[in-house]
Amino acid sequence: MARWWRSPGSARPAPFVRQIFPALATAVQALVFQAWLYRSVMLVLELTGKKTPHEGLEGKFSIYHAVAVAIVEGAAGEKPFSERAVRDPIVVGLRSKVMPVVDPSIKPEQVDLTIVLKDGRKLHKYIEHAIGSLEVPMTDSALETKFSDLAEGILPGPQIRRLMDACWGVEKLPSAAAIAQAAVV
Repeated sequence: MARWWRSPGSARPAPFVRQIFPALATAVQALVFQAWLYRSVMLVLELTGKKTPHEGLEGKFSIYHAVAVAIVEGAAGEKPFSERAVRDPIVVGLRSKVMPVVDPSIKPEQVDLTIVLKDGRKLHKYIEHAIGSLEVPMTDSALETKFSDLAEGILPGPQIRRLMDACWGVEKLPSAAAIAQAAVV
């Protein structure tokens, strides 16, 4: 299969700021917690500082929601940012435990997350390069999973597969218009 070409910073596992994904991936490790101390760059708070999202789209702009929903649902992706997930009372209650802290020493592709458990223990996770950075690009499999998740409910399953195959084989197509045709519902 052809390797997907990506420009710097373009291959992200989610359509929002790349710094949220490490927080999601790390947060699923905690079961009983008191707080999450999330150290990141100012850009995270500027773009995702919405504390109380009320709609799915607003959830994508909330580091508070992203970390809380990762604990509840155990995954990142599109579904944790649905209307249902944003309004889930358990997720809503957990958002107040997320404490983002701006740290100028953290680079945009890094994250430093500490989870404080109720018994006082601390779980710490530092990620040097988030998934989707140039240093840790998404795998072909991860890209296919993401694409399938995003297209689910819009295109039928077999059509999703045909469209992915067309994209992977774009250099063999007589015209790029074949990709647009494969995407028509």
